[in-house]
Amino acid sequence: MSYVLHHAPDNASLIVRLALEELGVPYETRLVDRATRAQESAAYRRVNPAGLIPALETSDGVLFETAAILLWLADRHGRLAPAPCDAGRGDVLKWLVFVSNTVHTGLRMTFYPEKYVGPDPQAQAALLSTLRGPGETAMTLPRALALLDGFVATRDPDRAPDVLDLYVTVLLRWCALYPQGDTGWFRLGALPALEAMAQRLETRPSLRKAALAEGLGPTPFSNPRPAQPPEGSAL
Repeated sequence: MSYVLHHAPDNASLIVRLALEELGVPYETRLVDRATRAQESAAYRRVNPAGLIPALETSDGVLFETAAILLWLADRHGRLAPAPCDAGRGDVLKWLVFVSNTVHTGLRMTFYPEKYVGPDPQAQAALLSTLRGPGETAMTLPRALALLDGFVATRDPDRAPDVLDLYVTVLLRWCALYPQGDTGWFRLGALPALEAMAQRLETRPSLRKAALAEGLGPTPFSNPRPAQPPEGSAL
């Protein structure tokens, strides 16, 4: 089985690329050029009607939504997630959905606040302040990451990575980089379990291959730099 990954550098398609590389399955990539807003084109919307990146062409049709793609790949290939009958399945599922619904969505709101509250700078600033606050009761990004750090601290560091690890490590990269010049709220060192996970993963040959393909540099997750992709634009 060969896949076609519709991607843009350092976008959510990177998470799927990591999974494909970790699985060692054949795939090809098709660039969705963000510089020309190709994700909004009629041609791309025939692939993914939501106009979002990524989309993955499979023998079962086109898949979209990052968490859905990851879980489908894991189940199809019998790796990267516990099987439905395994005891650890529930933990991976609940945290995978938490990451997708809470952390990824929260980051997207910080990247594109105008899409959620309109053009008013004060409304955008209020949204960002709320999302990045300490979150003693509200589910802010710092609180969500702290919860993830606590869960990861309970896991065996020597086990093979799963879809949750791959998803989270890319989100950590984005926390440190985007929006450019406005990431002071985030410090990976304050999340020791997540920091150790990022350092472990970026040494794996599969992840290094993906990082090279997208121009992410030698420490793409623990100490990231802006992408310098050979094709396309990350923004």
